[in-house]
Amino acid sequence: MVNGRWLRGYVAAMLMVAAAGTVGCKQEAESMPVQELPQVEVVTVQTQIVPDEPEFIGQAEASRPVEIRSQVTGILKAVLYPEGRDVKKGDRLYQVDPVPFKAAAASARAKIAQAEARVVQAKQDLARVKPLLADQAVSQKDVDDAVAEELSANAALEGARADMIKAQFDMDNTLITAPIDGIIERSRYYEGRLVSAQTDLLTTIHRVNPMYVVVSVPETFLLKRRRDIEDKRIDHPGDYQLRGRLTLMDGSLYPQEGVLDLLEPGLRTETSSRQMRMTFPNPKRALLPGQFVKVRFTGDTKTHAILVPQRSVLQGPQGPFVFVVNGEEKIEIRGVTASDWRGNQWLIDKGLEAGDRVVVNGLMKIGPGAPVKAVPWVTAKRDESTPPIISQ
Repeated sequence: MVNGRWLRGYVAAMLMVAAAGTVGCKQEAESMPVQELPQVEVVTVQTQIVPDEPEFIGQAEASRPVEIRSQVTGILKAVLYPEGRDVKKGDRLYQVDPVPFKAAAASARAKIAQAEARVVQAKQDLARVKPLLADQAVSQKDVDDAVAEELSANAALEGARADMIKAQFDMDNTLITAPIDGIIERSRYYEGRLVSAQTDLLTTIHRVNPMYVVVSVPETFLLKRRRDIEDKRIDHPGDYQLRGRLTLMDGSLYPQEGVLDLLEPGLRTETSSRQMRMTFPNPKRALLPGQFVKVRFTGDTKTHAILVPQRSVLQGPQGPFVFVVNGEEKIEIRGVTASDWRGNQWLIDKGLEAGDRVVVNGLMKIGPGAPVKAVPWVTAKRDESTPPIISQ
């Protein structure tokens, strides 16, 4: 049997050890430092004026495509130009066999001579019979016939002269020349082919300086742009004050600036879009008909734009969002609409207002509702190589 006095001593010792342990833990807890709040870097949102430059795909086309057709029907005698080359206004292109037209011109000249002789004779006859009427040597009918004959002779002369004009026109148009400067296509007909007047297309000349670029702008964009202009979110100088810059399909920038010169009055029903045409100088022939390019319209400005660093915009199940430090120095999630990529920043259309503090760095240390210590974002420390988290 265990001695009772010994048992009471053992219990008392255990109680003393337990009490000592409790005091030690309390003293250790009191000596630990208070955990600091996570620090995040923020940018304070400010509105600013930025260029609003929408970009669309456009297609280049010649500013003046001119179809070359013969004005006369005849046998094609010669093709006088090198195909696919530059031609100047007045350069010889085709020769239609002129022999039949020379004969027609000679015949017209002969008819003029005959008509002129008839006029002379009619005038002489009228001059003879008029004095005889006073002496009643001729009747009134004889005088009237002489007057009618003179009028008929003059009419025949005018007809002969008109025939001569037509014959000379045909003769001159047996030689077909270039009506404009430009690049000429291959010939569709060659020597020995019978070509019909004003029907057969011989070739086409394209004026490529300046060059047109045609853009189809969707109706949805036009409706939104109109609302933005009416609500003063966009400063619009006027349709025909807009300018354009081109990006070629290899990513290079076209050096010349274009101007908007045509805005179609209605929409194309098959595409629900409105066509716009811009004119670009093309002195080095860098633009060719049919070429696709990117057209960036310049001239409009967004008056209350909000830009935030790309790295601050994240992608969630409901779309793009940012972390914002609220007035209680806690984190809240804010859904945003990021519409355009401007260098290293996103243009935010909806979700933020001036004065909001958006978290840029320290995103991995925070969550919704977490208290934080916000400090200004130091621009010099940003990592320019960081890729954007969402795509436009």
